[in-house]
Amino acid sequence: MFYRNFFLALLMLLSFGASEVSAQRQAEWLDRGLYVARSEDGIFVSWRLRSNEKNAAFNVYKNGKLWKKVSAKAATNVIDAGGSMKDLYQVRKVENGQEVDFSYEMRPQMMDYFEIPLQRPQPGKTPPCAVFRNDKHGIDFPDGDPYKYEPGEGAVGDLDGDGEYDIVVKWNPTPASYDNGRIGMSGEQIIDAYKMDGTLLWRIHMGQNIRAGEHYTMILVYDFDGDGKSEVVMRTAPGTRDGKGKYVLLNGDDPKADYRITMEENRKRNGFMKTGPEYLTVFRGIDGAEICSCPYTPERGDVNTWGDNYGNRADRFLAAVAYLDGVHPSIINARGYYMKSAVAAYYFDGKTLTKQWEVMSDKPGEGIWGAGNHNISVGDIDFDGKDEIVHANCAIDDDGRVMYNTNLLHGDAMHLGVLDPTRKGLQVLEVHEEPETWPTAGMEMHDALTGEVLWKVPATDDNGKGIAADIDPTSKGHECWSYFSDGLYNCKGKKISDTKPKHMSFRTYWDGDLLDELYAKNLYKWDWDKNELKLLKDMTGCEQSNGTKMVPFLQADLFGDWREEIISRVKGRADVLRVYSTTIPTDYRLYTLMDDPQYRVSVAWQNISYNQPPHLSFWLAGGEKTWPWPVHNIIRKK
Repeated sequence: MFYRNFFLALLMLLSFGASEVSAQRQAEWLDRGLYVARSEDGIFVSWRLRSNEKNAAFNVYKNGKLWKKVSAKAATNVIDAGGSMKDLYQVRKVENGQEVDFSYEMRPQMMDYFEIPLQRPQPGKTPPCAVFRNDKHGIDFPDGDPYKYEPGEGAVGDLDGDGEYDIVVKWNPTPASYDNGRIGMSGEQIIDAYKMDGTLLWRIHMGQNIRAGEHYTMILVYDFDGDGKSEVVMRTAPGTRDGKGKYVLLNGDDPKADYRITMEENRKRNGFMKTGPEYLTVFRGIDGAEICSCPYTPERGDVNTWGDNYGNRADRFLAAVAYLDGVHPSIINARGYYMKSAVAAYYFDGKTLTKQWEVMSDKPGEGIWGAGNHNISVGDIDFDGKDEIVHANCAIDDDGRVMYNTNLLHGDAMHLGVLDPTRKGLQVLEVHEEPETWPTAGMEMHDALTGEVLWKVPATDDNGKGIAADIDPTSKGHECWSYFSDGLYNCKGKKISDTKPKHMSFRTYWDGDLLDELYAKNLYKWDWDKNELKLLKDMTGCEQSNGTKMVPFLQADLFGDWREEIISRVKGRADVLRVYSTTIPTDYRLYTLMDDPQYRVSVAWQNISYNQPPHLSFWLAGGEKTWPWPVHNIIRKK
């Protein structure tokens, strides 16, 4: 133990003094991301700045004529008080006095949102089954359980290389979509890809051997091979059909094989799968065609070794994107987290998948055993230019070496970032559910590099929700609170208010200052003088995804300046998504958050299991002089 801690301390000291790695991270090419909408003060015009454009100025054109010059020190948004809905706007980048890059032209939107029309799949019916529903066991559906499709959650990437983000939608068969602990035959999981105007690019049918639910299908959308277009990576099985309608198969497997436990076989466990092939598949982003597949690892093996005997804990999946070599993105797969846990890394070169390493711990006190959450995070915690995997209570180095395990056991929520800016490095805020942990550490913050617990507070019950968000400028760093802990705490673990915000799922940047706002169907601002929440943005007609977790369909900086967009489901409508963007001016000039390495991979894993919000690799409220300006190798479509 002494030698491990000594080594980690020495590594920390060396890392902070190390120079930047010479290689540059591969990053996507994006267009100007022009956004124009009507606001209270006139026409709001906003556009994207890349991190390699720190000294770029811009010209804003109105109806084909130069209307406004924006200096290399000004924010990338303006208000046209005299503008109208008929005006046409364009932004051009200026370098060395020359206009070198033209955006598309755009007329204003009437509202601060637009809608993406979706092609809702047809309703279906499961095979005969017994289900667990509304806290009642064993409701029989001898003729099958009927279901309809609802949009669940999603991911974004540039699937066709045109510089605009496209959206991947996970369709949930409702009510035949299950938590791992509940019995019942699920409906088929369906995955769609759309342009932002609603053009359907492809549809993938996951088939009979992929159960539908929060913990089964993890969607990774990223340009893994550096061709300028994003791929889509998922776990598949016999019965999966790609975007061209072709079955995904290996080793002569039968596409019609059905590995589900039937009601005749076991009424109390029908719908689960204990056997059967599993694949890791890379789909082409532009048309959903299978590029390649390989056997999925971490493999299922004997389900009894994961903590139960019916396939619940064996089928708890997570996934992420990580730059393990500091240059190219890798695919991270995780399986299990309550007890036996395993994580594997793969590299995709455009044609084949290559396994880089795997970590598996099946004994208490060993490696990553019992360390995981319903979520995972990625960041460069040792500042060597390469990413590490923060698997909740443990960290795994870029080469697969386990760095530590706090042994504080499972939880539902975690946050990785510069939560305490008075310390070097990154910190993890986590809430815990296990009865052995929450009476003493229901909410805790630990050092992301060493696992040292910096502070902890008790919870009064299974602590399923918690967040770190910078909502109070009088308290340096992020504030922390959770469902079953008392009050609001600062980044040092000191309680600063007996009152805490009632919302604790997603933080976001919206109103133009450097503090976080909070999302829960609507947007809220914390009044630190009165210790109360105030409504900032009414999103009437929208609803959250993921049930009680109160999360959006997706949150990311998709276009415009550095503030984030919120994609939301529309209540009572399963054929549309609503995309909100701020029309509040900001004086701060910052590149798109997608150019921050940690933020970008956080958006990639956001749809994983119990969704968590993205965090930056730096403290935004530290001010402009403290912000890093990363240099990437930006890839355009070949």
